[in-house]
Amino acid sequence: MSSASTTSRPRGPGELGEFLRSRRDAFRPEDAGVVGYGLRRVPGLRREELAQLAGVSVAYYTRLEQGLSLTASDGVLDALARALQLRDDERSHLLALARPQAGRRRRAPRPEQPTPGGLALLDAMPGVPAVILGRRSDVLAWNPLGHALFAGHLDIASPADPATRPNLTRMMFLDPHTRDLYRNWDAEAVLVVSSLRFVAAQHPDDRALAELVGELSMRSATFATLWSRHTVELCSRGVKQLHHPEIGDLDTHYQALHLPEADGQRLLTHTVVPGSSSADALRLLQESILAPSVPRQSRHAAGLASN
Repeated sequence: MSSASTTSRPRGPGELGEFLRSRRDAFRPEDAGVVGYGLRRVPGLRREELAQLAGVSVAYYTRLEQGLSLTASDGVLDALARALQLRDDERSHLLALARPQAGRRRRAPRPEQPTPGGLALLDAMPGVPAVILGRRSDVLAWNPLGHALFAGHLDIASPADPATRPNLTRMMFLDPHTRDLYRNWDAEAVLVVSSLRFVAAQHPDDRALAELVGELSMRSATFATLWSRHTVELCSRGVKQLHHPEIGDLDTHYQALHLPEADGQRLLTHTVVPGSSSADALRLLQESILAPSVPRQSRHAAGLASN
């Protein structure tokens, strides 16, 4: 096998241009004080307008957008980020795309394992729905309440086997139960894809991540459309509006806690406002888990062998 076939194709220049075009097309000229002239075929900025705002030549910016320039300086990238009024996560994405790690071998997928510290946190919060996610959004572990809230239709032990391990992004687009779980599924789908695109740029050598994107692009037209928009957003906290098949509607406040030395693993927790109808609903769900008629489950289903 030749070296060309065993190394990942440099993906920065092409994706960099696509990302710049997507942000330029989505940017309203009036937000930057640009006075329009002539008939606009698209509502966003023209190349020459963005080049002027960033203080670079039109020819240089055109080469950058077309993937013909591989040496954009940090100063130029910062100027483009300011001109496009990018958020911090979008700016980080821009820098990741502009600094491709050409020639690195794509790593063979290796099953992730939850950290002992993460599992200890799951054990310490039985009253809070919690899930440990890998960087590809694979469920590495969950506590009984987290399982019951988000995937009660699946075997609680499924995260223990990498072959059956649930993936929240795949479930969002391909699992009918998950689609019905979110009262505002369209908005949730946008957030999921925006977060995945950020992670993909940070880990261009992750073959399993690339395969996930390819699979979803083939199997879900909605995913393919959202992926083509190049939106980027880190989803670290917010509110989930749910409709659970057993307890009805509830709103949870989620927080993603990145676990140290875990290569992208994060603990996703969901809390409710005390005294609210959501708190009442969550209490009913927890009581159903602990009911004598229901077999006791292990404290967590994780990808580690039990002691």
